[in-house]
Amino acid sequence: MPKKSERERLADLELRQSKVAEEVKNARRALRGRYSLIVMELPVEGLTEREFRDVVDLAIRAGGTASIAALKALPGIAPNK
Repeated sequence: MPKKSERERLADLELRQSKVAEEVKNARRALRGRYSLIVMELPVEGLTEREFRDVVDLAIRAGGTASIAALKALPGIAPNK
């Protein structure tokens, strides 16, 4: 088999890159779909839309472990099991 030219190699790499990008997009969509089902079961009515967005955004930016530790430190907070 003859060696690929640099142009052919680049075209192959670009094709693989676009396939991987599509896989990432699909995996992200699936994960967000699963998380949205969790939210549907939570009593979010006690929050305004702005509060809900802020809580979720800050928790994501701070990271799960740090967010959970900070929330558990609040008085009267017990996790639902």
